[in-house]
Amino acid sequence: MAVAGSLAITAFGVPTSVAVAVSTAASSQDRGRAADPQDAALAFDSAAYTTITVTVDGQPMNVRWYKEICYVANPVAAAAQQPGGPGGGSTTIPNTACGYQSMNVFVPESAFGDQRTPIYFAVNNSGWMASYIRASVTNGTSYNSSTSNVGAALKAGYVFADVANRSRGLTGADGSFTGKAPAAVADAKAAVRYLRLNDATMPGSAERIVVNGTSGGGALASILGASGNSGEYNLYLAAIGAAGIDAKGRSTLRDDVFAANAYCPITDLGNADAAYEWLYNVLATRDITGENPSPADAAAIASQFPAYERSLGLRNPDGSRLTAANMLDAIRREVIRSAETYLKADPDHTIPPLGGTFEIQSGGPGGPPATTSYVNDWIDVDSATDRVLSVDMTNYLAFVAEQATLKTTPAFDAVGVNGDVDSRTETNLFGPPAQKYMNYTEYSWNHNNVAGDGSGIDDTGLTWDQYTSKKSTTVDDQVHLIDPMDFIGTSADTAPNWYVRNGTRDRDTSFIVSLNLDRALAADKQVKDVDHQLAWNQPHAGNYDVPEAMAWIAKVVRAAGNPPLASGRHG
Repeated sequence: MAVAGSLAITAFGVPTSVAVAVSTAASSQDRGRAADPQDAALAFDSAAYTTITVTVDGQPMNVRWYKEICYVANPVAAAAQQPGGPGGGSTTIPNTACGYQSMNVFVPESAFGDQRTPIYFAVNNSGWMASYIRASVTNGTSYNSSTSNVGAALKAGYVFADVANRSRGLTGADGSFTGKAPAAVADAKAAVRYLRLNDATMPGSAERIVVNGTSGGGALASILGASGNSGEYNLYLAAIGAAGIDAKGRSTLRDDVFAANAYCPITDLGNADAAYEWLYNVLATRDITGENPSPADAAAIASQFPAYERSLGLRNPDGSRLTAANMLDAIRREVIRSAETYLKADPDHTIPPLGGTFEIQSGGPGGPPATTSYVNDWIDVDSATDRVLSVDMTNYLAFVAEQATLKTTPAFDAVGVNGDVDSRTETNLFGPPAQKYMNYTEYSWNHNNVAGDGSGIDDTGLTWDQYTSKKSTTVDDQVHLIDPMDFIGTSADTAPNWYVRNGTRDRDTSFIVSLNLDRALAADKQVKDVDHQLAWNQPHAGNYDVPEAMAWIAKVVRAAGNPPLASGRHG
């Protein structure tokens, strides 16, 4: 995996002979240029498309499909057999050369000659897992624009970019784990840079990129939106041959985006365990629901949360400090706002009275839907005025925990703790490519007791503080480089527009995570529009409010005005 200038590569896939350079934003006249042979190799071929036909809301539409564009000059080869097949087996991928660093670009006929329309940039990571190239737009398919974000984007005349990227679980051609953090972020930034490099020749505007993702994809959308043009990624971008990185690791193109559309983002992983255990222990939710297999661990992890929350220095809308002392009240207010927004949106919307039942549908893809009844013992609504009278937070959190079993303790960094070697948590997102996983939080590191896994005091002889104080340690940098909270409010060019949703029934991460993200964005002077809500009665899911989300995108695009046309010239 050599890069321009014969850069030496470390175990983490980062060139050692490249000095970290502060990112230099290119001018609008810089877009579309090919400054060196590497950028020239990434030139967009406007004639390399296949025309397909789809139907949106009953109307046929021609779409140009630019298939599997490799957006880096030095892709990392993948093994032909990847984990995650049926029954826990493997999946064979046909494109081992660049299948995890490519994008499918779909241009609706209304945008064939439009270089100012937005680019809807979809990332498809679930649980931070690697995302192989896929085609969300397929020939002959019918779409309903009120339920399909794909159909809605095409109907709006947006260019639809379906973006693959490396991340956890990916096996490289050499047998190593080549998707360790921050690979997913570097790849997403490389895809943005490809669009900027070719802005003058591609339909759509790279100045109007709207990133959409759910769960791990929501997290990726969040860090991509938060960390625009940060020079901290230049080494990783140079290693994969991203556009606009010269032989000395200096940036000549931008990778900031216009908007982030993030659903249930699994983010702030370095502190997510503390936020999760605090939320589900402060009112004894784990005990009430019988889901507290490790009470001592849960209590110890939860105890870390108040100091962390205080360290953020966030404020509530009324100007008061957001702390552990008022966090439950902040969540309660968000739940009330969610319920009242839902009730006022449609006269047919109702919430069962106290003592009534919520009828919740569940069921996975391919299986029959099942309906379960849950007694409403937590929210009291005046149906005549569409106002919420009260919310019992103890019963509410128990209601959430009843929808799906609470996560393990720890919730996100569980592998290696208490002998756990099989938990499907995010631990394999971290560590060197040769190592299957690495604990990435202080508590899990100090309590790892699986001998020989290369993680924890037992294997290294070092506490977390001792280990991360070493200059050669990378795991703490990996955690930092995927955390939007570390970039919002800094010199990074954070996206000016944000639409963030987290369901009121989502137990996959703590409500605190999206609430903190909202409060941090609200305090960032670069951010113009933040539309954050707990989505009423939604589980861990995304794109369930397509008309509202697309209306928001149209609003912020309209407010920003037309972007400049890319000249394709270097000023």
